[in-house]
Amino acid sequence: MSKIFLDDVKIYAYHGVLPEENIIGTYYILNLEIHTDLWKAAESDDLNDTISYADINEIIHNEMKIKSKLLEHVAGRIISKIQEKFSEISYVRLKITKTAPPMKGEMKGASIELEKSFKPDH
Repeated sequence: MSKIFLDDVKIYAYHGVLPEENIIGTYYILNLEIHTDLWKAAESDDLNDTISYADINEIIHNEMKIKSKLLEHVAGRIISKIQEKFSEISYVRLKITKTAPPMKGEMKGASIELEKSFKPDH
């Protein structure tokens, strides 16, 4: 099994249940793990034989622009879009951290993590 990672992708966005969260916004940190077969690309050195992490990054940024109440909803949309575009993926794990949640106490952030397994088409 081969893996692709996007680590600590930092995006400013406007998610949350509280109205001010949709106006003020905050930074979110995303960590993504994808399982797929990368051995053809390892041999060919051809971008067409792999999944471009630039394409994955584009999906993440596009979905983060859409305001949502729940991070679970955002994560679910991101995972669905990735799987829609890349049917050869067998597993996705996505963690989204809100860096300044409106709660008492000091913390680096509050996170959710979704993971999903798919049956690859090939």
